[in-house]
Amino acid sequence: MFSTLRNKLLFLNLSITSGVIIAAFAFVYFIAYSNLQADIRQRLHTQPETQIQVGPDNPNQPSGQNGSPTTVRHRFADDISTFHVEVDEDGRIVRIESAVNLPESAYQQLVEIAWKNQDENEMIKLEDREWRYCVAPIRVQVVGEDGIPQAVNDQNYSLIFLDVTEMNSTLNQLLMTLLFVGISTLIVILGVSFYFANRAIKPIQGAWEKQKQFVADASHELKTPLSIIHANCDALVASQEDTIQNQMKWIDYIRAGTDRMGKLVQDLLILAKTDDERITLHKEHFNLSEVVDTVSQSMEAAIASKRLSLTRSIEPDLIVSGDPDGVSQVVGILLDNAIKYASPGGWIRLSLTRSGRRIEFSITNNGRGIAKEDLPKVFDRFFRADRSRTYKDGSYGLGLSIAQSIIKQHASVIKVRSVENQATTFSFSLAK
Repeated sequence: MFSTLRNKLLFLNLSITSGVIIAAFAFVYFIAYSNLQADIRQRLHTQPETQIQVGPDNPNQPSGQNGSPTTVRHRFADDISTFHVEVDEDGRIVRIESAVNLPESAYQQLVEIAWKNQDENEMIKLEDREWRYCVAPIRVQVVGEDGIPQAVNDQNYSLIFLDVTEMNSTLNQLLMTLLFVGISTLIVILGVSFYFANRAIKPIQGAWEKQKQFVADASHELKTPLSIIHANCDALVASQEDTIQNQMKWIDYIRAGTDRMGKLVQDLLILAKTDDERITLHKEHFNLSEVVDTVSQSMEAAIASKRLSLTRSIEPDLIVSGDPDGVSQVVGILLDNAIKYASPGGWIRLSLTRSGRRIEFSITNNGRGIAKEDLPKVFDRFFRADRSRTYKDGSYGLGLSIAQSIIKQHASVIKVRSVENQATTFSFSLAK
């Protein structure tokens, strides 16, 4: 189930990331391609023009030196990637203007192909070079001495060829670079996504496992008192003729079972209430010193029954903000645990002191302590260090879970330190 969820997260993340990368790289390539095509079109559509200067005696007769017309041609710059060919109406070469070093046969072959297929978007490949071309009629202007054009005639045709080999190579290199970077990025993102997907799944998996364990433990704890009640009910049914007085022990067992179930249900309700984030904690300022003193005095009988010595170090009139009933319950749980697990004839030390802007509470008892491997689990529900699931000590292992939830509601943390066969300390702090 969790593998499927992880794979779905990976697929979703990679789909979104791939879409963004493809869109970004496609946009970059489209811009580069468009700019290149625009540059090619601009260089191909620079048309040559021939101007013929007409003499003054006869405006219709061109004149110049020796009676010849004065002709001005606009030539191309010496561009090694471009050449111009002038052809007549039948496609025969009239004149070549070129800075490109090509044999005559190459010029003839290029002109024949271009003249046959006059599509400027076509590309001609010849001798490992790639050429784009443009075919257009040459504009001829007959200009008088006053500089005013007298006629515009269509004469020969101009074929402009542009070497686009390097341009296409650059464009292909850009495409390959984008593909390499894109694929590499996706591989890196896949690894990073896999790592973070596993990290994201772990809390969910942990919560799921805890929930399953919680249901199993709660069912187990409820099963025992239910079995006791059922067995004693059968005993009552089997002795229907007997008096209630004679069957009181069965009734007492049933009452003990119901009391046990009632305490378990009450603890579960407290846990559910403290875990519910929708419930707002009712805070007020109260005297924590008085609360700790009251709780410790109420347990003096239990302390005496185990022949324990209790040392209290409580600073007076320490005021904190929080829920007095909840904090009182936490102090009671921690003190009750200290009494249960202290060595007979041992000691308990209780401390309440001011530390900066916070009030520190701690309680320490001697005894067998908590094993190092069990320390991370002491606040788990139904956890007992002896792995026992019996109700021999009147506890279900929910006390510390309840204490942790209450302290968490007060924006604090309850901590535990323990050395085996020496001492165990629980502590927390509250804001003033």
